[in-house]
Amino acid sequence: MADSGTYLYAVTREEDRADPAVLEGVTGVAGAAVRTVAHAGLVAYVSTVPLEQFGEEPLRRSLEDLDWVGETARAHHGVVEAVAESSSTAPVRLVTVYGGEDQVRDMLARRHEEFSEVLSQVAGRREWGVKAYAERAAEPPPDQGADEPASSSPGTDYLKRRKARLRSRDDAWREAAGRAEDIHATLVAVAVASRRHRPQDPRLSGRDEVMLLNGAYLVDDDRRAEFAATLDELRGPGVQIELTGPWAPYSFTQLGPDPSAAEARGDT
Repeated sequence: MADSGTYLYAVTREEDRADPAVLEGVTGVAGAAVRTVAHAGLVAYVSTVPLEQFGEEPLRRSLEDLDWVGETARAHHGVVEAVAESSSTAPVRLVTVYGGEDQVRDMLARRHEEFSEVLSQVAGRREWGVKAYAERAAEPPPDQGADEPASSSPGTDYLKRRKARLRSRDDAWREAAGRAEDIHATLVAVAVASRRHRPQDPRLSGRDEVMLLNGAYLVDDDRRAEFAATLDELRGPGVQIELTGPWAPYSFTQLGPDPSAAEARGDT
């Protein structure tokens, strides 16, 4: 039995093939070199990987190791971004492994129309990420609600003050959530396409603030300055905005899983 497989990172059109110099010094998963496999007018960017790590059974175990997943994801995305710097690129799912180059060529033939369609959509465009966070609402002063008539019960007065603080916090939250919706709607008008991902848990985002918007926007390269300027105009108190990119168009090129390949399933 073969002891190695062919790991797939991304696909471009033949006319957009990345300059070989782009791949010089780029290290793929498991420290493997990156090469190309061309067929049916498409070019696949691949590496040879050991099946003792990337075969279907070992892969199931490896995906339970978060350190392994993180290291593999960084290497995978490093290759994709290197290619995307100079070519319209369709990244593929993390950890997609074929039995060999012949299987890759067969996949390129079978999925030629799908890849051609998404590559046409992203040509001359990059993905930008925008995250919006609700700023922590300032605590109202202790005497808020003091203009209300005092009651004869200290407990009743305390509950009134607490209700006032909660009302102030809720009002700030609603205002911030509305701002996030306005931010998304305004950016959609500048972008070619958009996707809203689920807000990240603070443990993943690394921030204490609640994430209100986790958006991806496909933007024409000649409108990137306009996109950034539009975003700057949307900044203001109550909501913190974070812009990342440009990225390869991960959110706009995902095809369904290929049954002929071993793949990481889910949202890895």
